[in-house]
Amino acid sequence: MGMGGGGTGGAVSEINVTPLIDVLLVLLIIFMVIVPVTPRGLDALVPQPPKNKQPDVVNDRTIVVQIQANGAGAPAYKINETAVNKGEIESKLAEIFAARQEKVMFVKGDKDLDFSRVAEVIDYGHQAGVDNIGLITPRVEAGQ
Repeated sequence: MGMGGGGTGGAVSEINVTPLIDVLLVLLIIFMVIVPVTPRGLDALVPQPPKNKQPDVVNDRTIVVQIQANGAGAPAYKINETAVNKGEIESKLAEIFAARQEKVMFVKGDKDLDFSRVAEVIDYGHQAGVDNIGLITPRVEAGQ
């Protein structure tokens, strides 16, 4: 039958499960060690609403390029409320960001404009060496 010397010498038709249990316990211990105790997700920065809402206070480090539609067809361009011609945008941005370590710019386009005008300003920003360009939409501006 088992390990006794039954003397028949024939094949045993029962499965020996002891080695399988040993393998199972070793795998269980390995997976317990590998799996971290606290799962780690992505580190993301969530924008927070301002603590004190101060209307129309622009940080001097924030560069906002505005594109405003007017009835004449060609839009008006402003960099931080300073009027600029379209041909001067790239040179002004390069001048502003030459000494800055933080190269972040925002583009605010009028809702009546074609997006190609906004895309041109984004391209001017990339040519001036700006790393991060954000878009200010009406919902962002309203704080939603």
